[in-house]
Amino acid sequence: MPVPIRRLVVALTVCCALLAGATACGSGSSATKDTAAVVAAATPSSSSTVEKQKLSKTRFVANAGLAAGATYQWIVKPWKAGKFKKGAKGRRTALIKAALAGTFAYNRLKAAKRNAEGDPTLSKALAPLSAGIDSLKNLPSKLRKGDSTDATAGAFDDIINKVKDAGKSAGAPVTDKVPSTSQLSGG
Repeated sequence: MPVPIRRLVVALTVCCALLAGATACGSGSSATKDTAAVVAAATPSSSSTVEKQKLSKTRFVANAGLAAGATYQWIVKPWKAGKFKKGAKGRRTALIKAALAGTFAYNRLKAAKRNAEGDPTLSKALAPLSAGIDSLKNLPSKLRKGDSTDATAGAFDDIINKVKDAGKSAGAPVTDKVPSTSQLSGG
């Protein structure tokens, strides 16, 4: 997404003015110490455990939603449409997208599992699914190769549905959020 040149000029002007003001205010090494103190004060501190627990549920919902959206959009939908069958039109493209989506979904599910550990209810609900999430690790390469695509797509769909059910039972309902193609390729 291109940024208008006006914004760049304004941002550059503001940065230069702040830099010139900071260097002109102090003398010698005390200005460096003051600048370092301002930077240290502006650095966000770690949040308390209560805040982490509140945010962990939100992060879990976001990560699980992205995993569910990617799985449904690029694995389950093409699988149900028969795009993974030998001889199907667009099979290679569908398999490559499914492999990327599988890698992305595995990454987001691992992040969701880490987020769930910050909330006692979610951690209890997701504990039985840890082995299932870990089993998805090698499935994207199977999708890329085109090996047993029906079983692979079914495994992703099954784990996603179990994660959604676990989130719902813990008070964190997960809705599908389809990631963009750039998010898939970026990880």
